[in-house]
Amino acid sequence: MTEQTDAAPSPERRTPLPERSRIVQEHVHAAGLDSEVRELPDSARTAVEAAAALDCEVGAIGSSLLFLADGEPLLVMTSGRHRVDVALLTAAVGAESVAMAPAATVREVTGQAIGGVAPVGHPTRVRTVIDEALRDYDVVWTAGGTPHTVMPLSFDDLVALTGGDVIAVAAD
Repeated sequence: MTEQTDAAPSPERRTPLPERSRIVQEHVHAAGLDSEVRELPDSARTAVEAAAALDCEVGAIGSSLLFLADGEPLLVMTSGRHRVDVALLTAAVGAESVAMAPAATVREVTGQAIGGVAPVGHPTRVRTVIDEALRDYDVVWTAGGTPHTVMPLSFDDLVALTGGDVIAVAAD
Protein backbone atom coordinates (compact mmCIF):
# COMPACT_ATOMS: atom_id res chain seq x y z
CA MET A 1 0.00 0.00 0.00
CA THR A 2 1.33 3.39 -0.84
CA GLU A 3 0.95 6.17 1.69
CA GLN A 4 0.72 9.78 0.64
CA THR A 5 2.79 12.21 2.67
CA ASP A 6 1.72 15.32 0.75
CA ALA A 7 -0.97 16.12 3.31
CA ALA A 8 1.44 15.71 6.21
CA PRO A 9 2.72 18.79 7.98
CA SER A 10 5.87 20.28 6.54
CA PRO A 11 9.11 19.59 8.39
CA GLU A 12 9.78 23.33 8.25
CA ARG A 13 9.12 24.75 11.70
CA ARG A 14 8.37 28.21 13.00
CA THR A 15 8.92 27.23 16.62
CA PRO A 16 11.40 24.78 18.11
CA LEU A 17 10.29 21.25 18.84
CA PRO A 18 9.42 20.34 22.44
CA GLU A 19 12.40 19.00 24.41
CA ARG A 20 11.21 15.36 24.30
CA SER A 21 10.86 15.60 20.51
CA ARG A 22 14.30 17.16 20.12
CA ILE A 23 15.76 14.18 21.98
CA VAL A 24 13.90 11.81 19.64
CA GLN A 25 15.16 13.76 16.62
CA GLU A 26 18.75 13.49 17.90
CA HIS A 27 18.40 9.70 18.21
CA VAL A 28 16.99 9.44 14.69
CA HIS A 29 19.78 11.53 13.18
CA ALA A 30 22.45 9.69 15.23
CA ALA A 31 21.15 6.48 13.63
CA GLY A 32 21.85 7.99 10.21
CA LEU A 33 18.21 8.51 9.26
CA ASP A 34 16.87 11.73 7.76
CA SER A 35 13.30 11.48 9.08
CA GLU A 36 12.10 14.71 10.68
CA VAL A 37 9.85 14.97 13.72
CA ARG A 38 6.83 17.09 12.83
CA GLU A 39 4.54 18.97 15.17
CA LEU A 40 0.81 18.71 14.51
CA PRO A 41 -1.70 21.42 15.39
CA ASP A 42 -3.98 18.87 17.08
CA SER A 43 -3.37 15.84 19.28
CA ALA A 44 -2.28 12.57 17.73
CA ARG A 45 -2.67 10.72 21.04
CA THR A 46 -4.61 7.86 19.42
CA ALA A 47 -4.07 6.04 16.14
CA VAL A 48 -7.41 7.33 14.86
CA GLU A 49 -6.50 10.96 15.69
CA ALA A 50 -3.06 10.59 14.11
CA ALA A 51 -4.45 8.99 10.94
CA ALA A 52 -7.02 11.79 10.59
CA ALA A 53 -4.37 14.48 11.08
CA LEU A 54 -2.01 12.83 8.59
CA ASP A 55 -4.68 11.76 6.07
CA CYS A 56 -3.44 8.17 6.05
CA GLU A 57 -4.82 4.74 6.87
CA VAL A 58 -5.07 4.00 10.59
CA GLY A 59 -2.99 0.86 10.00
CA ALA A 60 0.00 3.01 8.99
CA ILE A 61 0.16 4.46 12.49
CA GLY A 62 2.83 2.71 14.55
CA SER A 63 1.36 2.91 18.03
CA SER A 64 3.88 2.60 20.88
CA LEU A 65 2.58 0.59 23.81
CA LEU A 66 4.67 -0.24 26.87
CA PHE A 67 4.11 -3.61 28.47
CA LEU A 68 5.84 -5.40 31.31
CA ALA A 69 7.03 -8.87 30.26
CA ASP A 70 7.89 -10.82 33.39
CA GLY A 71 8.31 -7.43 35.06
CA GLU A 72 10.70 -6.03 32.41
CA PRO A 73 9.73 -3.16 30.06
CA LEU A 74 8.77 -4.19 26.53
CA LEU A 75 7.89 -1.58 23.92
CA VAL A 76 5.43 -2.88 21.35
CA MET A 77 5.17 -0.96 18.08
CA THR A 78 1.81 -2.09 16.76
CA SER A 79 -0.24 -1.18 13.73
CA GLY A 80 -3.12 1.13 14.58
CA ARG A 81 -5.45 -1.20 12.72
CA HIS A 82 -5.70 -3.70 15.57
CA ARG A 83 -5.26 -4.39 19.28
CA VAL A 84 -2.39 -6.39 20.72
CA ASP A 85 -3.35 -9.98 21.53
CA VAL A 86 -1.63 -10.34 24.93
CA ALA A 87 -1.60 -14.17 24.80
CA LEU A 88 0.00 -14.10 21.36
CA LEU A 89 2.51 -11.46 22.50
CA THR A 90 3.36 -13.43 25.65
CA ALA A 91 4.13 -16.55 23.60
CA ALA A 92 6.05 -14.61 20.93
CA VAL A 93 8.42 -13.01 23.46
CA GLY A 94 8.80 -16.17 25.55
CA ALA A 95 7.44 -14.61 28.72
CA GLU A 96 5.38 -16.16 31.47
CA SER A 97 3.27 -13.03 31.87
CA VAL A 98 2.76 -9.79 29.97
CA ALA A 99 0.66 -6.85 31.13
CA MET A 100 0.21 -3.21 30.14
CA ALA A 101 2.50 -0.88 32.05
CA PRO A 102 0.83 1.76 34.21
CA ALA A 103 1.13 5.40 33.11
CA ALA A 104 3.73 6.21 35.79
CA THR A 105 5.91 3.34 34.54
CA VAL A 106 5.54 4.50 30.93
CA ARG A 107 6.78 7.97 31.93
CA GLU A 108 9.61 6.55 34.07
CA VAL A 109 10.86 4.07 31.43
CA THR A 110 10.44 6.21 28.30
CA GLY A 111 10.58 9.77 29.63
CA GLN A 112 7.49 10.37 27.49
CA ALA A 113 3.75 10.52 28.13
CA ILE A 114 1.22 7.96 26.95
CA GLY A 115 0.00 9.03 23.51
CA GLY A 116 3.37 10.46 22.57
CA VAL A 117 5.81 7.59 23.16
CA ALA A 118 8.32 7.47 20.33
CA PRO A 119 10.20 4.31 19.30
CA VAL A 120 13.45 5.91 20.58
CA GLY A 121 14.63 8.79 22.73
CA HIS A 122 14.24 7.01 26.05
CA PRO A 123 16.67 7.41 28.97
CA THR A 124 17.88 3.82 28.41
CA ARG A 125 17.36 1.32 25.62
CA VAL A 126 14.03 -0.51 25.84
CA ARG A 127 13.52 -3.99 24.41
CA THR A 128 11.25 -3.50 21.40
CA VAL A 129 9.08 -5.69 19.21
CA ILE A 130 7.50 -4.51 15.99
CA ASP A 131 4.18 -5.67 14.61
CA GLU A 132 4.74 -7.45 11.30
CA ALA A 133 1.51 -5.80 10.03
CA LEU A 134 3.39 -2.49 9.76
CA ARG A 135 5.34 -4.05 6.88
CA ASP A 136 2.23 -3.44 4.72
CA TYR A 137 2.84 0.34 4.62
CA ASP A 138 5.45 2.32 2.70
CA VAL A 139 5.35 4.97 5.43
CA VAL A 140 4.86 4.16 9.10
CA TRP A 141 3.98 7.16 11.27
CA THR A 142 5.16 6.97 14.88
CA ALA A 143 4.87 9.37 17.78
CA GLY A 144 7.69 11.85 18.09
CA GLY A 145 7.94 12.13 21.88
CA THR A 146 4.74 14.10 22.61
CA PRO A 147 1.05 13.63 21.74
CA HIS A 148 1.43 16.45 19.18
CA THR A 149 4.52 15.19 17.31
CA VAL A 150 4.97 12.44 14.72
CA MET A 151 7.64 11.18 12.36
CA PRO A 152 7.55 9.13 9.18
CA LEU A 153 9.74 6.04 8.84
CA SER A 154 9.92 3.12 6.47
CA PHE A 155 9.30 -0.26 8.08
CA ASP A 156 12.96 -1.19 7.57
CA ASP A 157 14.11 2.09 9.15
CA LEU A 158 11.84 1.48 12.15
CA VAL A 159 13.37 -1.97 12.64
CA ALA A 160 16.92 -0.65 12.24
CA LEU A 161 16.30 2.35 14.51
CA THR A 162 14.89 0.29 17.38
CA GLY A 163 16.76 -2.97 16.92
CA GLY A 164 13.32 -4.50 17.41
CA ASP A 165 12.24 -8.03 16.67
CA VAL A 166 9.47 -8.36 14.10
CA ILE A 167 6.61 -10.52 15.37
CA ALA A 168 2.86 -10.99 15.01
CA VAL A 169 1.12 -9.15 17.86
CA ALA A 170 -2.43 -9.83 16.67
CA ALA A 171 -4.22 -12.31 14.47
CA ASP A 172 -5.73 -10.26 11.63
